[in-house]
Amino acid sequence: MASALKSTTLTKAYRWGGKSHEALRGVSLEVPKGAILGLIGRNGAGKTTFLRIASTSLLPTSGKMEILGHDVVDDCVAVREQIAVIPQESRPFYWMTPRELVFYYLTMRGHTQKDARARADEALGELGLGEWENTLVGRLSGGLRRRAMVAMVMASDAEMLFLDEPTTGLDPVARRSVWEAVRKAARKNRTIFLTTHYLDEAEALSSRLALLDKGQLLASGTREFISQKVKHPYRVVVEGGFTRGELEGYGDLTWLEDRWMIFTGEKEAREISRLALERGARLSLGPVSLEDIFLQIVGKDITKDETEEAEVAGA
Repeated sequence: MASALKSTTLTKAYRWGGKSHEALRGVSLEVPKGAILGLIGRNGAGKTTFLRIASTSLLPTSGKMEILGHDVVDDCVAVREQIAVIPQESRPFYWMTPRELVFYYLTMRGHTQKDARARADEALGELGLGEWENTLVGRLSGGLRRRAMVAMVMASDAEMLFLDEPTTGLDPVARRSVWEAVRKAARKNRTIFLTTHYLDEAEALSSRLALLDKGQLLASGTREFISQKVKHPYRVVVEGGFTRGELEGYGDLTWLEDRWMIFTGEKEAREISRLALERGARLSLGPVSLEDIFLQIVGKDITKDETEEAEVAGA
């Protein structure tokens, strides 16, 4: 399958405090056309730095990146013609309405006025912005402004979309409207590059995942492929019936106020289940979640920031 994105030993270093700090460290990643790639990591892990290089707004220090077969450095004009981007820090023009914002963006990309109006109608409807389409952006809430930016990009005919934390600040209902717009774009065989630290969002949308930490790519592939790489593919939660000593040999054990949580293998999970049934203990069992996978691979919760890198690279 043809690649929409391919990076080879991509590195980005910054000078800060008299020292060199690497925001990206030799990242090699390939994303097939038509995929939704969820790039996940803690704040400051390097996600935005990677996206900025991919979208031609930042030069790499070394390595190579191609988007739809075009080098992001040597052939940046061709790349820009085929992508649409919502940067994390982007802000819409406050003196425009959402309708004007989408319409003028599309005409600048070469759409006819008739086509731009039709596409604007569709995108604003999908994102639930019909009620506010003629309200000045400056009078809208932050969440509505963000949705207007999503509508603008979704309305384009770009083959590849870069969405940097697109649902930050949105309520649950608004998040779902963005999710459905992303899915609809993917059904049209467009490639979506999504950065997020919301693991439920990554799991709900992504056909492929990439885990980034401290600028290094720790794992990539389908959800199923990555889950096979972790040491403990099952999570068991048991309440009562066991002492700590009885459970310690089964895997990684954590006490959760009134119950034990064990990351373990399939054979061990079945054994614990059998014993829990015999002893009348309450038990829940299932494959590890994406949050569990991230914790096992990275070693830290996704909510903990890489503060230093965030200050250096804005990533």
